[in-house]
Amino acid sequence: MSATGATADPLAALGSLPGVPESVESVRKAVDRVYGHRIMRRRSNEITSEAALRGARGTAALSGADWALEEVRRRTDFSGDDEARAMGAALRLTAEAGQLLSIWRQSPLRVLARLHLVAAAGKEEQVGRPRQEGEPVDEPLVELPLPSAAEVHGRLEGLSEVIIAGGSAPALVTAAVVHGELLALRPFTSHNGLVARTAERIVLVGSGLDPKSVCPAEVGHAELGRTAYLAALDGYVSGTPEGVAAWIAHCGRAIELGARESTAVCEALQRGAA
Repeated sequence: MSATGATADPLAALGSLPGVPESVESVRKAVDRVYGHRIMRRRSNEITSEAALRGARGTAALSGADWALEEVRRRTDFSGDDEARAMGAALRLTAEAGQLLSIWRQSPLRVLARLHLVAAAGKEEQVGRPRQEGEPVDEPLVELPLPSAAEVHGRLEGLSEVIIAGGSAPALVTAAVVHGELLALRPFTSHNGLVARTAERIVLVGSGLDPKSVCPAEVGHAELGRTAYLAALDGYVSGTPEGVAAWIAHCGRAIELGARESTAVCEALQRGAA
């Protein structure tokens, strides 16, 4: 795992990288603002549903389906072209994520396999399992060198062990590392970006940072744009402290933007109720 070291709690040290404590604190304040909004006390289910829809739109945009939010609301058939299928996969993953929270800490690899199965929605032999040596990967957004199947297996096992062991690392750090590892490894033959961003969401919700899932980081990742996303990922893959810290900060900013989005939804609902 990139830059995680070999300590009993390998993610803990990342929390003290330059700039990371500030990102952690900024994220916490942004999340607290949403949860402190008076609309959240009465209509949190509506905020959660809206955040799920906007999060699905955001993650699909990064996978090539940059649709207007109203188009996502309107459509019922997602079986047409590649963009429609990407949007359908994003919506299915968003719905599935909440069902997997209790399994994640005990069996993260099982959850990742399930996420790929849901995203791919197919019965091909390579769906729902890590890729084997020589199998191609359809992930046009990420053009980094592809790790071997053996390296994928080893790093997935290491990531799984860290998650199961728990630790003292802030939720932002854990979520960013899970996200970064899955994008760097591209362990499946397809839909790796969608799976990685869904796994990030699962960590943020399951950690207790965003228990109602109202701060969709996917919204922020889309708003920050593909260029910034890939530049930050390059930093993570470099394994340098500066690069890893920049990736964590990027993920933190995405969460803050997701929180801002839901705050705006709260404000809109409040104006409508006035």
